[in-house]
Amino acid sequence: MSTAAALATAASPRRIAALALPALVVLAAEPLYVLVDTAVVGHLGRVPLAALAVGGTVMTLTAWIGTVVAYGTTGRSARRFGAGDRAAAVAEGVQASWLALATGVLVAVAIGIGGGALARTLVGGPGEVADAAAGWLRIAALGAPGLLLAAAGNGWLRGIQDTRRPLLFVLGPNLLSALLCPLLVYPVGLGLVGSAVANAIAQTLSGVLFAAALARERVSLRPRPRVIGQQLVLSRDLLVRGVAFQASFLSATAVAARFGAAAVGAHQIAVQLWFFTALVLDALAIAAQSLVGAALGAGDAAGARFLARRVALLGGLCGVAFAVLIAAGAGLVPAWFSSDPQVREQAMVAWPWFVALQPIGGVVFALDGVLIGAGDVRYLRNLTIVAALGGFLPAIWLAYGLDLGLGGIWAGLTLFVVLRLVALLLRMRSGAWAVVGAVR
Repeated sequence: MSTAAALATAASPRRIAALALPALVVLAAEPLYVLVDTAVVGHLGRVPLAALAVGGTVMTLTAWIGTVVAYGTTGRSARRFGAGDRAAAVAEGVQASWLALATGVLVAVAIGIGGGALARTLVGGPGEVADAAAGWLRIAALGAPGLLLAAAGNGWLRGIQDTRRPLLFVLGPNLLSALLCPLLVYPVGLGLVGSAVANAIAQTLSGVLFAAALARERVSLRPRPRVIGQQLVLSRDLLVRGVAFQASFLSATAVAARFGAAAVGAHQIAVQLWFFTALVLDALAIAAQSLVGAALGAGDAAGARFLARRVALLGGLCGVAFAVLIAAGAGLVPAWFSSDPQVREQAMVAWPWFVALQPIGGVVFALDGVLIGAGDVRYLRNLTIVAALGGFLPAIWLAYGLDLGLGGIWAGLTLFVVLRLVALLLRMRSGAWAVVGAVR
C-alpha cells in the first residue's frame, strides 16, 4: 500500500482535525473581515452602510462561485495525489486556476460595464444608495480574479493535503486589508471607496500568492481545454446544487416575512446561526474531500468507506455538541440579536427545531464532503433538487397556506435535511460512490 493510501486509511481524529481546523480558519477569515468592514463603514452613515450591504451581496455571490471551484478541484486533485502522482494533482490546480482567472476577469468586466444598472436593480431604483453601491462595486470587482484564483488555490492545496500555505495566503491578506480599511476610509479620506480598495488589494494579493505557489511547483502552466471542460462539468453540478439551496432559503425568508416582522426577524436570527454552525461543520467536510479523494485515488475503496464512517461519526458528535450549546443558550442567545420581546418569543418557536437539526446536519455535511471528494457530484445535485422541490419548498408554502407560522417553516427545513440524510446513508450503503482510480 502506498504512503498516501496508508495515511488516508488511518483516518485518525488527529489527522482529520489537522485538515479541518486550518480549513475552518480559512472559511471564517472572509466573514470576519466582512464584519470589520461593516463596522468601519457603518460609522460613515446609513447611505454608505446600505451601499456596502448591496455591493457586498454581489461579491458574496462571486465568493460562492469560488467555493464551487475549490470544492470541485479538491476531489480531482486528491485522487491524483492518492495515486502517487503529485505533479498531476498540482496540474489539476493549474487548469482550475485558468478557469478561475477567466471567470474572475469576466465578473470584473461585467460589473465594470453593468455595475450601475445592477445596483439600481438591487436597490429598486436610482438614488444615493444605488450610486454609492455602483462606485463601491466597480472598484471591489477588480479583486474578483484574485478572489477566484485563491479559491482554486485552496482547492488544489487541500487536494495534496497542504493546509499550511492556504492558511497563510488567506489570513495574511485579510489581516492587511483589515488594517488598510480604516486607514483608507478615515485618515486618507477615501470614505466608502477606501473599503472597496482594501477589498480589492487583499483579494488580488491572495490570488497572487496562490499563483506564485503554482509557479514554484515547476509543472506546465499551459491551459488544457479538455481538463478545464471536465472541471466545468463538475462545477456546473455543484453550482446547480447551490442554486437549489439558495432558492429554498430565499423562499423560506419570503414565507417568514408573510407571518410578520417579528417572525422574519426571528427567522433571520435562527437561520444565520444555522449558517454559522454549517460553516464550522463544513471544515470537516473539506477534510473528508481531501482524505476520501486520496484513498480512492490510491485504489483503496475499503479505506474510503472507513473514512466515510469515521467522518460521519465525527460530524454527528460535533452536531450533538452544538445542540447542547444551543439548547443551553435558548434563553440568552436571541437577546444578543434583538431587544424586541416579540422577536425573542418567535425565536423560541424555531429554537427546538434548530437544536434538533444540529446532529442530523453534522452527519449530512460530513457525507456531502465524502461524496464531493469521491466525485459523486451528480448524485448530490439530483438529491438536493429532489429534496428541495419534493420536501422543503412544498412544506414551507404549505406552512403559509395552513398558517403554521415559523414552526412550520423550520419543520420544512428539518424535512429537507432528513430527506438528504436518508438518501446519503442509502448511497453510502450501496458503495456506488466508491469508484477507485486517479480519475473518476
